[in-house]
Amino acid sequence: MNRLSDIDWDHWQARDPATLVFVFRDDEILLIDKKTGLGKGKVNGPGGKIDPGETPEAAAARECQEELDIRVSNLEYCGEHRFQFVDGYSIHVWVYRTRDFDGVAKESREAAPLWTPLDRIPFERMWEDDKHWLPMLIRGERFQTRWIFDGDRMLDYAIETDGNMEPWGAQSGSRQRS
Repeated sequence: MNRLSDIDWDHWQARDPATLVFVFRDDEILLIDKKTGLGKGKVNGPGGKIDPGETPEAAAARECQEELDIRVSNLEYCGEHRFQFVDGYSIHVWVYRTRDFDGVAKESREAAPLWTPLDRIPFERMWEDDKHWLPMLIRGERFQTRWIFDGDRMLDYAIETDGNMEPWGAQSGSRQRS
């Protein structure tokens, strides 16, 4: 199971459903230094597993609250990832972005916030796939992806996009409580 063609994607079922959220403030993106779980030690966006009976959007909002003590709103669906690891683990991730949040991002047991200029995203500290799709999210392209990983090493991938751009509009939408 080292190539996408080794998997029957039409019948593929993820072990875990999860979310990722990318919060924007002016020309910055809110990333996290992940302190626990899958990806510990890497930089990513806030997110995590979807609880039974929870929608992906509700899980995305809950994870931002739990990890960073911020309340996000007006989440925009950006795409989905289907990750298959050669050890058998699999995860289906719904990805969102927003400019609307309340609160000041705070460090938790799970994550340390990293407001990062868009031109200085630390891809070298992130999962190998991020450099392929995160610029698409920033531009407003929607995507569907499939990835094969062996631990931290990406073996194969496919990215599909509908080619449409979803522009942000006015950039003054972010709210932050002091």
